[in-house]
Amino acid sequence: MDGFDFLKQSQIFFWRCFTIKQELPINEQIKEKEVQVIDEVGAKVGVLPINKALELAEEKDLDLVLVAPNAKPAVCKIMNYGKYKFEQAKKEKESKKNQKTAEIKEIRVTPNIGDHDFGFKSKNARSFLESGNKVKFTLRFRGRELNNVKAGEAILNKFIEDLEDISVVEKKPVLEGKTMFIILSKKI
Repeated sequence: MDGFDFLKQSQIFFWRCFTIKQELPINEQIKEKEVQVIDEVGAKVGVLPINKALELAEEKDLDLVLVAPNAKPAVCKIMNYGKYKFEQAKKEKESKKNQKTAEIKEIRVTPNIGDHDFGFKSKNARSFLESGNKVKFTLRFRGRELNNVKAGEAILNKFIEDLEDISVVEKKPVLEGKTMFIILSKKI
């Protein structure tokens, strides 16, 4: 096995180890001698030896789940673990559905932009910002335009001034190679 294969396999191993969710220990997986037991309705039963707690859970046809392993004594809850996992997955899916991720909308301009084009691009940027997205203005220099970088910076600053009532500058004008850009986000 050469060095590249070893590196590839170690990356796969690392990826697998850190993408698997940590499961809660249940029933016979619990290694504690004594545990604080909470029943299925949330009432404290008390501190019991692990075998008594397992018997109590088995009588009720439920699982004994270790919920606080670092507590002294460790806390276990009697519950239907399959139903619990299903509810957790459902809550996680619901919270992801309710999240609004802000996209970055890109608007490209040139250093010699006309007044009508400027107004049109500014109006589009305003609508993007109002809908909660970020806007990235990219100004691309071609040929000899690169000699007059100040003109390009002035155009980007004009966009900043035009949209200052609704936006905040997240990234000031920056020149990278032949492009200069700014990022605006909605005011809070």
